[in-house]
Amino acid sequence: MATFDKLNDLRTRRENLKKGGGDKRIAKQHETGKKTARERLAALLDEGSFVEVDAFVETRSIDFDMQKKKIPGDGVVTGYGTIDGRLVFVASQDFTVIGGSLGEMHAKKITKVMDMAMKMGAPFISINDSGGARIEEGIDALSGFGDIFMRNTLASGVIPQISVIMGPCAGGAVYSPAITDFIFMVDKTSHMFITGPSVIKAVTGEEVTFDELGGAMTHNTISGVAHFECSDEDSCFEQVKKLISYLPDNNLSDPEIIISNDDFNRLEPDLNTIIPDDANKPYDMLDVIKKVTDDGDFFEIQAGFAKNIIIGFGRFGGKTAGIIANQPKVNAGVLDVDASDKAARFVRFCDAFNIPLVTFTDVPGYLPGVNQEHSGIIRHGAKLLYAFSEATVPKVNIIVRKAYGGAYIAMNSKHLGCDMVFAWPTAEIAVMGPEGAANIIFRKEIAQSDNPAEFRKQKIEEYREKLANPYIAAARGYVDDVIEPATTRQRIISALDMLAGKRETRPSKKHGNIPL
Repeated sequence: MATFDKLNDLRTRRENLKKGGGDKRIAKQHETGKKTARERLAALLDEGSFVEVDAFVETRSIDFDMQKKKIPGDGVVTGYGTIDGRLVFVASQDFTVIGGSLGEMHAKKITKVMDMAMKMGAPFISINDSGGARIEEGIDALSGFGDIFMRNTLASGVIPQISVIMGPCAGGAVYSPAITDFIFMVDKTSHMFITGPSVIKAVTGEEVTFDELGGAMTHNTISGVAHFECSDEDSCFEQVKKLISYLPDNNLSDPEIIISNDDFNRLEPDLNTIIPDDANKPYDMLDVIKKVTDDGDFFEIQAGFAKNIIIGFGRFGGKTAGIIANQPKVNAGVLDVDASDKAARFVRFCDAFNIPLVTFTDVPGYLPGVNQEHSGIIRHGAKLLYAFSEATVPKVNIIVRKAYGGAYIAMNSKHLGCDMVFAWPTAEIAVMGPEGAANIIFRKEIAQSDNPAEFRKQKIEEYREKLANPYIAAARGYVDDVIEPATTRQRIISALDMLAGKRETRPSKKHGNIPL
């Protein structure tokens, strides 16, 4: 064959690969509101930056006449490209090619780019759209899943790993996303579950739809498995790009500094009056956060799950920080099982990737109740204590209002190694709220008084004046300074700037044993 013919053969082969499962299957993919594997990579990556790896890989299986089937790229497109000029490695499953099922070589393509991402120290993004393990390949398919899970685990804390669920993700396939750092889902087209509706009905008799069982809303509001719920694929990719902008390439680098025109020393007078006079009246902590971050920008994570706590990324003076805050307008901002899990994992992510932590505390305590105790609030609540204690990145805490009992300690207190603790004058730092404390301390006097209600009210105010304020803690050095709320932004930026060179180690060990 002449050189010219060989070149034409190469071009023909490449064009055939780009057609995936063929025009009919591509049309069907589009009908369901889904892009193809290659269209997704084009939407995610900088134009013209994608370089494919292993385009010509094929299955080696000969069972069930597999060698006679046409499986372009073995059902997955892999390679690398850039997002805003930054290197990322990608794998995009092709549902038009035998349902994007995972076989031996399909998995090897994915693990190859995962290995490359580790060597190059760049984020790995997996776009999942698969019917699951390729049944025809049996144990080789299961082996492929195991190889991916192992690499997910080894890469954890070394490079950011992002899973984008854009179709079915069922059975063993769900465990790769579960190990990764962030999971994106699209409303109506994304589904994650261990066993599908038909199996559940056969085994338990329960009837449930795909969306109810493992749709985007379910995993973003009930289970907490996912971190982002998007209305369509295009908006999903925009969210992925924004997330990447806050992250470093790997655990040895820092997030990119993006300086805005927002004055580092900007005062925010509205914060002086944002806290209601009534200590039991709620307000929106998001208003506080957005008044102090650069340009009021805050990228919230898991916004629909455990709404009593807020997590996400913001910038202070151009530098990324992980923000954790109690949300007073949802269950008074209490810590419960889900909130503890949500915050603890985020704290550990930030610590692994050199992202400073800024907390805004307004917490009345851990949520009481039989259900919480039986659900393991002791164990789950300890995760947050553990995560903050373990973290060695710069840590700043602003106590806005309530900080009671064990929850005060858990929310990045000085006792867990917080570097700079600021309190607003509205802060109430105590073992418990004034009402509960007065009921316990003065219960006999209240019972014996001529006017119990009035006497109780006096004792509540007495306790609040004596102990439920920031000055006792400041006198002990547990609070570094009581600040005017309007100065919060400049104090945070100043503290993070001072802490930029922080070096802190923990005792040498293989790893700790977090109370999972």
